[in-house]
Amino acid sequence: MTQFFQNTFAKIGQWFKSLGLSILAFFKNLPKKLKEFFIKLGISIKDGFLNYVYMFKEGDIGVKLSYIIMGFGAFARKQIAKGIAYLLIEALFIFYMAFNGIGAIRGFFTLGTDFGYSIHVIGSDGAAISVSGDNSMQCLLFGVIAIIVIFAFIIMYMMNIKSAFEAYENSVIGKKLPTFKDDIKNLLDKKFYVVLLVIALIGVVAFTILPLIFMILIAFTNWDQEHPAETGFEWVGFQNFGSLFGSTGLSTTFFPVLLWTLIWALAATFLNYFLGVALALLINKKDLKFKKVWRTFFVLTIAIPQFVSLLLMRQLLGEFGPIMEIIRGMGGKGTNLFEDTTAARIIVILVNLWVGIPYSMLITSGILMNIPQDLYESARIDGASKMTMFRKITLPYILFITGPYLITQFIGNINNFNVIYLLTGGGPFGVSGYADGAGGTSLLVTWLYTMTGNSNYKLASTLGILTFLVSAIVSLITYRHSSATKNEEDFA
Repeated sequence: MTQFFQNTFAKIGQWFKSLGLSILAFFKNLPKKLKEFFIKLGISIKDGFLNYVYMFKEGDIGVKLSYIIMGFGAFARKQIAKGIAYLLIEALFIFYMAFNGIGAIRGFFTLGTDFGYSIHVIGSDGAAISVSGDNSMQCLLFGVIAIIVIFAFIIMYMMNIKSAFEAYENSVIGKKLPTFKDDIKNLLDKKFYVVLLVIALIGVVAFTILPLIFMILIAFTNWDQEHPAETGFEWVGFQNFGSLFGSTGLSTTFFPVLLWTLIWALAATFLNYFLGVALALLINKKDLKFKKVWRTFFVLTIAIPQFVSLLLMRQLLGEFGPIMEIIRGMGGKGTNLFEDTTAARIIVILVNLWVGIPYSMLITSGILMNIPQDLYESARIDGASKMTMFRKITLPYILFITGPYLITQFIGNINNFNVIYLLTGGGPFGVSGYADGAGGTSLLVTWLYTMTGNSNYKLASTLGILTFLVSAIVSLITYRHSSATKNEEDFA
C-alpha cells in the first residue's frame, strides 16, 4: 500500500513537472508559431487576391461589371431575383455608410470629440439646458458594429463575384443556370442546413462575437470612474496590462490572486475527483448493503440548489453561526472564521467538497458499471491482487474516460464565481499588499466582478482577457497530456 502511494505521488509530481515544461515550451515556441501563422495567412490572402484578379481577366463584361455593381453578372444571365438581392445589399451598405457608418468608424478611432454641456438660452428664464454630445461607450460600440458590417459586406461582395464567374463558366459550357425557384427549392431541401446555420451565425455574431470584441477593446482604453463614458475615455494601448505586470501596486495584487486561483482550481478539482472516485468504489462494492439508499443521500446534495447550500454554510460558519458559538464556548478566540485568510481558504475548499464530490461519484459509478468484467477475471487468473487490479485496470480506465471532464472541471474552478462569492465575497479584505477591491479568497473572476462594480471597466476587461488566456493555455496543454489523447488505442 505504501509503495502504491509513493508511486502515485511520484507520477503526479512527474505529470506536474511535464506540465510546467510544456507551458514553458509553449511560450518559447509561441513567436515561431505566430510567425508561421501570419506567413500562411499572408499566402492565403495573396492567393485569394490573385484568384479574383484571374476572374476579372477571364470573365466577360457581366463579371467585370460585377466588381462595380453587385448583381450585374446575375442580371446578365437573367437571374433577376439574385441580381436584385445583391444590388439591394450594395444599396443598403452605401446608404448605411453614408448616413451612419463613416461617422461610426471615425468615432471608433476618436472615441468622441464633442461631449455634453450646459447652455443658457437668451430670453428664457435663465435655466440651464443640457445638450447631449458624444458618448465614448456608444462610439466604441457603434464603431465595432460598423466594422462587422463592413466585413459582412466584403464577404457578400466576394460571393457576388464568385457567383457571377460561376454563372459565366456554366453558360460557356452550355449548362443550364438555376432559376430563382430552383435556388429557393435547393435552400429548402439539399442546402436547408445553410439556412439554419446562417440564422445561428447571425445570433452568434450579435450576441457573442460583438459583445466579446467590445469587452476586449475596453482593455485598451482608460474607461473607469475617473473617465466615464459621458465625459469621454481614450485609447491607451497596453497601459492596463503594464499596470498589472509592472511595478505598480496592482502587480503586487495580481500575482498573489493568480497564484491562489491556480491553487484553488487544483485543490477543488483533484480533491473532488479522487474523493468522488473513492466514494464510488466504496458504494459499488459487491457486499455493501442498501446501495441505492447511500447513492440517494449524496444525490440530494446535487438536487438542492448550490446557492442554497453555500448560503447556509456561510450562516453556519459566520460570526453569529452555531459553529462559531461552539468555538467560543470551548474557549476559542476570534469572532469570525472568514476574517483569517488561511482559515477562509481552507473553508471554501472544504465546503466545495460537499457540493462537488457527488458529481464525481455519479460519473465514476457509471464508468465502474461499464468496465468489462472479463478484464478482472483474467487478472484474477494471473494472480493479480485487488490493489494491482485497481492500479492497472480500474484507475487507467477511469482516467481515460474522465480526462476531458477533469479539464472541464479545472477550467470551471478557475472561473468558479459562486462558491467564492457566496461564501466569503472574496474576503477577508484589507490584506497587506492587496489593492483595488481584492481579498484573501478573491479569484481572478471575483476580482473582475468587484472592479466592474467599482466602474473600473478597463482593468476588469484586462483581467477577463488574462483569465481567458490562463484557461485556454492550461486546458490545451493538459488535454494534450491526458490519457484520452495519448492512450486512445489502449481502450479502443
